Amino acid sequence: MMKWTLPLLLLLLSWQAQAATTLKVLQFNIWQEGTVVPGGFEAIADEIIHTGADIITFSEVRNYKQTRFCDRIREALAKRGRTFYAEYSYDSGILSAFPIQHFETISPEKDDHGSVYKAVIRVDGYNVAVYTAHLDYLHAANYLPRGYHSSSWKKLPAPVANADSVLADNRASQRDEEIALFLADAQKETAKGSLVILGGDFNEPSHRDWTAATKDRFDHHGAIIPWNVTLALEKDGFTDAYRQLYPDPVTHPGFTFPAGNPAVPINKLAWAPEADDRDRIDFVFFRPDKRIKLKDAALVGPRASVVYGAMQEEKTKDKLVAPQGVWPTDHKALLVTFELR
Repeated sequence: MMKWTLPLLLLLLSWQAQAATTLKVLQFNIWQEGTVVPGGFEAIADEIIHTGADIITFSEVRNYKQTRFCDRIREALAKRGRTFYAEYSYDSGILSAFPIQHFETISPEKDDHGSVYKAVIRVDGYNVAVYTAHLDYLHAANYLPRGYHSSSWKKLPAPVANADSVLADNRASQRDEEIALFLADAQKETAKGSLVILGGDFNEPSHRDWTAATKDRFDHHGAIIPWNVTLALEKDGFTDAYRQLYPDPVTHPGFTFPAGNPAVPINKLAWAPEADDRDRIDFVFFRPDKRIKLKDAALVGPRASVVYGAMQEEKTKDKLVAPQGVWPTDHKALLVTFELR
């Protein structure tokens, strides 16, 4: 048996520290490809550099005017000194600092009901299957307890806070079907030995946020809702990175929408102007594995959110990375840091 002396132990610890690779994943809804906010496209590129992200999962890729967003954003980042890889996609997208070995459509976009894509990348000898999801935005049932229709966003006569009624409306969306396609493919990747990471704008909150602790907050009107998508992910063994680090939805609500943005009129930001419709709808999930360790998570964007049709500074304990300049979207982004061993 080898006798571990202090110098040998220090050498081993030093080697382990050097062997670990940091992997930063940024979930970024870019609000119609940065076109709504003046200077939005350049701001998207600036914030990617600012955060130091290695993998970006985009929502609202539109390829306007027959352009390829994947090529335009790569060129913009190359001018800023970083090389990224991407493949053509629509609605959601993936940008990677590591070469993409395989790219695939898991759930194709149709009539703006959402999409899921997969990129398999190679990082330090590991295959990492990265998925991006921009799920169906209709039947957004989290608006019902706020007193708004879930698809037209017209004011209702009264809030609908009954959990069965809310979930019945929620199931009318295509989000359940989209996440089921992801889970089926992710199981195959896990069986191959791949690490699996999912980033996305789910257009649906988390069951860990609509709890007894929050039922009388944020215009939940007493509702405790076991939201379908996050519940299905957890049942399949996936971990919500943000809630893993910050389990309390009161002190760390992690709201990503609607973000305050002084660059656009408030009426473009407020979907439910007479309600508090703040929610955490942008997520990074991962399948736990001894080769990957969750290190950090932070929101990226302005401190303000939109509450009752006005911008309001958040006083939560959420960790926030402030933007360097113009913020290009009506969402806050989510930056999650992993360590690969």
